[in-house]
Formats: sequence, structure tokens, C-alpha cells
Amino acid sequence: MQNKVSTIVLSDNEQTQKVLSLYVSEFEKFELLDKFPEYMEIFDTLSSLDKSVLIVDISDNADAKLSFIEDITKNIHNCKVLVLSDNPSVDLIVRVMRAGAKEFLALPVIKSELIDAFNRINESLYCVAPKGTRCKIISIFSNKGGIGKTSIASNLGLELAKITKEKVALLDLNFQLGDITSFMDLKPSFNISYMLENLNKMNEDFLLSTLERYKQTSLYVLADPPFFKQAADISPQHITKLFSILKDTFSYIVVDAESSFDAKNIAALTESDLIFLVTVANLPALRNSQRCLELFERLGFDKDKTQIILNRYMENDEVSVEDIEGVMGKKVYWKIPNNYFTMMSSINKGIPVSDINPDSNVARSYRDLALHLTDSIYRENLAKKYNSILD
Repeated sequence: MQNKVSTIVLSDNEQTQKVLSLYVSEFEKFELLDKFPEYMEIFDTLSSLDKSVLIVDISDNADAKLSFIEDITKNIHNCKVLVLSDNPSVDLIVRVMRAGAKEFLALPVIKSELIDAFNRINESLYCVAPKGTRCKIISIFSNKGGIGKTSIASNLGLELAKITKEKVALLDLNFQLGDITSFMDLKPSFNISYMLENLNKMNEDFLLSTLERYKQTSLYVLADPPFFKQAADISPQHITKLFSILKDTFSYIVVDAESSFDAKNIAALTESDLIFLVTVANLPALRNSQRCLELFERLGFDKDKTQIILNRYMENDEVSVEDIEGVMGKKVYWKIPNNYFTMMSSINKGIPVSDINPDSNVARSYRDLALHLTDSIYRENLAKKYNSILD
């Protein structure tokens, strides 16, 4: 029999506190704890519990409470946070999600909406959440080698895991000569060939024990096959099925795509929600990228699905950003600055740039790219989920 989940309500408004306490007491799966006067008491109490829920009204003292929520979600993994506010906005809800809370309701609270949120939280705590929800597949692609797509894939995947605190899968689909494990100094026990041989066994436990977890983060790496023969046995259908299964467990899938247009790679790009087309500021690379855009159009990809990342950017480049946008007929989505020494140190040591020098311009750029990307995704989801609140 499932034990009741200990619940704490934090609100500066006495009436809101009473209403929330009443609703919690009516929900048989949650058990309301006493009101605590200090944040530290709440933190210590939640730290001592096996599973818990914190309901926070951020109508007042929002900054302090959001900082407290971030501490909770970062340090107490079996505590789920529900946030409420009497003045919701897109920017506020994005900040809430970034702090680690996954549930948000507007005040005054509607009882049926609160009960729905309670049910989702309860499912999440007991690992029976509905499958295949909001996973985003992001492929990093260039049809020219040496452009830096593997660096972008590995560093972006890690930053997404750090920022969102959600499970992120990093896939090396360079079936002949993949480099993700070298870039991250990993020696995985399993690879994509093993995964595809065991498709019928896949569930969340199998995935998380088979993919290589990167240190103590929520980033999980799936390596390329070690032998050419194994790569030849992989079909486009395998890739489609693999993505379908991974989407049940991971919030983001970052793909280091192969620099080719074979059927397997096209299957991966077709399944992707977003393709980052990586280029640099020289004419051969730009011509190649232009051809890629033309091919994506022939494949029927939406124009917004492909976005241009300009790698090794320097402000005094002979080919300017305006020139690039003119040639490509498309805005540059992101510019990653040129920092040869930091990047080479990162690659040679197998350490992400944020661990080599977190204050370097290139480390900040990767971090800001992940923030920009998650903001865009949060806003897209918010538009669907909270239209009635934000209208």
C-alpha cells in the first residue's frame, strides 16, 4: 500500500494558506505537515523525508522563493514542487520551470486543476508518469567534417542537463568514426548496437543502466558501435524505433549526426524536432551548408526546423554575419566564438569547456545557447498549456 506523501504549504497569504491546507487534507494520497516559519526548517524537514511535496505561493517575495525552490530541486530529488502566483506571466513561468518546478497554477486556485496537478505529482513520485510526453530531439549536423559539431553536441547536451536537471540523452550517430566518448573521456560498457539488439527489453531501468551516465549529472551517453560491421547492420527503421523508445525516458535527445545523407542519417534528421546546421565563415563551408538547406527543403522539412549555428565566430572575419545570412537566405541562430586554446585543451583532455574554464567566452556561449533553447521550448509548451492563464 502506498504511503501518504508528506506535504508542506508555503504562502505569505493566510487565506491562501488555509485554502491550500484544506484541499491537501481532502486529497487522500497527501499528508499535510505543520507550517514552518523558516526556510531552513522546511529544507531540513524535506531533506529527511523519503518523498515529499512543497507547494509554494510566489505572489510575494518571488525572487527569494524561486532561489529557495532551486535549492530544493537541486538537492532534494524526491521532493516535487508546485508553484502558484496571483500574477502569472510567460517570463515568470519560465523562471519557475528553470528553477526546477514542473507544476504551475494561477491563483485563485481552482480545486479541479489542483487535484489534477496533485495526481501528476503523485505519478511522478512513484515513477508511473505517462510516457512519450515532451521530449525534444535536437540534431547537430554538418555535411563537412572538422566544423565542430561533436564539440557542440557534447557541450550542449551537458549544459541542457545542468540547466534543466532533467534526463538528457546524448547519441553518437557517427557510425564509422564517432568521437563523443573521446570528447567526454568515457569508456562505456555498451553501445548503440547492443541497444538495438535488445529493443524488446527496453524500459527506463534498462536504458539508464545501459547508457553511460556522465559523472553525477543527468546526461546519459549512447556510444557509436566499435566495429564497422555492426554499423552496417543498423537500419533506418532501427533509428526510428530507438528514438521512439528513448522519448519515453528522456526530456531531451541531443544527436551528433553523421556528416552524410545516407538513409540512417536522414531517418534521424526526420525524427528531429530541431536541426542545428553548423558552419564556419568560409566560402566552401557556406556553399556546403547552402546545399544542405536546399536538400532539407526537398525532404519537406519545415524551414524553422533547421537553424544555423556559426562556429568559431570572430567579429573581424572577412566574411561577416550579414554576408552569411545573405548567402544562406536565413538568419544565424547562434554564434559560438572562436577560442582555439580553450577548445583544444577541452578536446585533448576529454573535458567539457565548462570544466576547463567556465568563465571563457566559449563556455558562456554554450551555457547561453542551452538557456536560449530551453526558454524557447518552455515558451512553446507554455503557449499550449497555459493559454487560458496568459491570455
